[in-house]
Amino acid sequence: MLTLLVSGGHLLVGRLTFDDHAARAVWTWRASGAAEIWRNGFVPTEDLSKMPHDVEQRISSDEEYGFAVAGPLPPTPDEARIRWDDGSTTQVPVISARQALIALSPYEEEASSQDDRAYKMTAATFTTMRLRTLRGMATVPAWRLYFSNLPGPIDHVAVDRATLGTVEDAIGDHLSPDVRGFEVLDERTLRVSYDYGVCLGRKMPTVHLRADERPDVVVLGIEVHERIGNGLCMGVGASGKSTVRLGEPLGDRVVLDAKSRLPICLHWSAPCRIG
Repeated sequence: MLTLLVSGGHLLVGRLTFDDHAARAVWTWRASGAAEIWRNGFVPTEDLSKMPHDVEQRISSDEEYGFAVAGPLPPTPDEARIRWDDGSTTQVPVISARQALIALSPYEEEASSQDDRAYKMTAATFTTMRLRTLRGMATVPAWRLYFSNLPGPIDHVAVDRATLGTVEDAIGDHLSPDVRGFEVLDERTLRVSYDYGVCLGRKMPTVHLRADERPDVVVLGIEVHERIGNGLCMGVGASGKSTVRLGEPLGDRVVLDAKSRLPICLHWSAPCRIG
């Protein structure tokens, strides 16, 4: 497969290597605005919704649940303020209670209020909730949603992240990541988990874990080497773990996946900031 790509002022032709992906990841991180959002923006590092345990159990046991508006909703404030524990604050746009409900739903829109299977939201109040972010713990605007057929309310962050801007939006369209997590063994050693594809009936490929270090980022990825066989490849997923030793201490550098160009911690089990 021939790939033609322009990235960072360089023309890349042919099958992309780890070095190609890493160069794209570094350039995109610096040029897209993602690095600025990471340093100074609102980057949550935990789920945007919180609910009592019995509510969570009820929803998790329901295979086909949905949500519906079944009562009058309050007006949406024009804006609100995030307050970090270090004393810094940021004025932010907010979403409506209906938008918060849709964000909870497995569907793009809420279900009909006549749907007997839906959890029916009968009221909402504008409040705050505590949330862990990249800049530390913060008190953030939130909607508290009440339901006639759930044993308790659900809180959901009311910050309009689409308007405010997210790291994912700044990076844009991206490939699926290879690296799905890492553990910090010491300041220079990471144990990395990754996924890759194999062809059934063929010899297992050799997988090499790679790292590209820059002053502001560490890019992780894999290179898969396999013997070319005859016939079609019946592909299946496989996973592995390897250890990588960095040339310099990780420090506060962000760790990116080479293929997706995204910080690994935002979507997988890895720390966003050491210490």
